[in-house]
Amino acid sequence: MDFILQPWSWFVSGFLIALLMFVLLLLGKRFGMSSNLRAFCSMCGGGRVSSFFNYNWKKDSWNLFIVIGAMLGGFIASHYLSDGNMPAISTSTKLALQDLNISAVNGYLPEELFSVAALSDVKTWAILIVGGFLVGFGARYAGGCTSGHAISGLSNLQLPSLIAVVGFFIGGLFMVHVLFPFIF
Repeated sequence: MDFILQPWSWFVSGFLIALLMFVLLLLGKRFGMSSNLRAFCSMCGGGRVSSFFNYNWKKDSWNLFIVIGAMLGGFIASHYLSDGNMPAISTSTKLALQDLNISAVNGYLPEELFSVAALSDVKTWAILIVGGFLVGFGARYAGGCTSGHAISGLSNLQLPSLIAVVGFFIGGLFMVHVLFPFIF
């Protein structure tokens, strides 16, 4: 169990991701998490509301198992394979979090953002709604989410994915260094 409970090296995860991508490439499949939302909406009858959801979702149904696996794996990892402690981060990051009034001891989900009390704050709801809209719109506008472009698109040597990933990084840096301190 010690082997499973300790953090794994990046090259183990990287190798496993590369192996998965190679198998999907051999099978002629394309991986992406955001495409599952389109398949799910189409499966639930979204084609009656928007023509965007009018397509054969059954050809992408295999990808829905990845969503189920990600949720199940996240549940198992958080409840059975983690002690809930904050991962090892640098002292400067902890100080930066404290400057923003975010505790560094709340594990992966700081209470200042993810507690029931935080949901009673209008500012938290505004952040969740605006952030959710921007992420959803951005994933649709970019033709996929970060995992789809960074893992699938780059491994298939697609130029649009390279452009999207560079945009994600620039947007992330702008968010962390400019907007995040402004919001908090």
